[in-house]
Amino acid sequence: MKKLNLVAALLAAPLLVGAFVGQASAQATRTWVSGVGDDVNPCSRTAPCKTFAGAISKTAASGEINCLDPAGYGTVTITKSITIDCSGTFGSALSSATNGIIVNGADINVVLRGISINGAPVTAPGLNGIRYLQANSVLVDRVTINGFKGDAPNGFGVFVNNSTGTARLTLANSTITNNGSSTNGAGLQIAPTGSAAAQVTVANTVFSNNVVGVRADSSGTTGDVDVSIRNSSTSDAPFHGFTAIAGTGVVRMMLDGVLVANNAGEGVRSVGANSAILIGRSSVTNNGTGLQTASGGTIYSYGTNQVNANTSDGVAPTPVAQR
Repeated sequence: MKKLNLVAALLAAPLLVGAFVGQASAQATRTWVSGVGDDVNPCSRTAPCKTFAGAISKTAASGEINCLDPAGYGTVTITKSITIDCSGTFGSALSSATNGIIVNGADINVVLRGISINGAPVTAPGLNGIRYLQANSVLVDRVTINGFKGDAPNGFGVFVNNSTGTARLTLANSTITNNGSSTNGAGLQIAPTGSAAAQVTVANTVFSNNVVGVRADSSGTTGDVDVSIRNSSTSDAPFHGFTAIAGTGVVRMMLDGVLVANNAGEGVRSVGANSAILIGRSSVTNNGTGLQTASGGTIYSYGTNQVNANTSDGVAPTPVAQR
C-alpha cells in the first residue's frame, strides 16, 4: 500500500507543479503601478509594479494598467491591445534620449489616458513623445507631452509614422508643447510611408510653442492622409500653425472652430496639388502670414472665419457652400 501511495504521489507531482507555474505566469486583466512598487511583484493592487514596462508583461491583452500614486513610470513599448490610465493621479514618463511611448502591434487597440510625457530637454533630449508605428487604433486622452527635441527625424510630440495599413489616431483634451528644435519637429506629425494611410481626429487640444503645430504629410506615401481638427489651437510656432503637404497621396485637412495665433510663419499652409484644407468658424490672427498656398495647394473657406491682424493675411481662400 505504501508503494502504491508513493507511485501516486510521484505521478501527481508534475501536474501540481504545472498548476502552480500556470498560476504564477497568468496575466491579470487589471494591473497596478506605484512609485514604491517593484517590477518583481505580480502588479496587483496590494503588490504593484514600479514601471509601465514591468506591468505590461503581466497584463493580459485588452487589459488595463492603472496608477496608484503620483510617480514617474518610465517609457514603454506597446505591442498588444492595452489601456494605460493614470487619470486619477499624476502618472508620468521621463524620456531622456528615447521615445516616451512606442505603439507597434498588428491589429491592436491602445488607450493612453491621464499621462504626462516629458522629453527631458535639460539633459539628453527625448526623441518623440508617442510614436505610432502600427496599430488598428490609438486614443490619446488628457495627455501632456512636453520638450521632445531629438534630432531629425525626431522631435515630435506625437509622430504617426506607420508603414502598413491605416493608422487611426484620436487625440483629445490634451496639451502638446515645446517640441522640435531648429527647423525640425512638430507637436503632431502625420507622415505614413510606403502605401500606408492615416485617419486622424483632434479635439479640444492645445499645441503651443512647437516648431510646427500640426503637419500632415503624404510626400512619403501613395496612401491618403485625412485629418479633422475641432475646437483646438496652435500658437507661438517659429514656423507654421497647421500645414498640409501632399505628394502622390492626397492630404485632406478639416479645421473647425480652431484658433491659429502668434505663429511667426504661416498660420494655415497648403502645399501640393493633392493638398486641400477646409476651414470654418475659425480665427487666424497675428501670424506672419495668415493663409498660404504653394505648388497647387488649396484652402477652402466656408465664409465663417476671422482672418485679420496678420502681418499679411495671405491668399484669398476658395469659397465653398455650407451643406
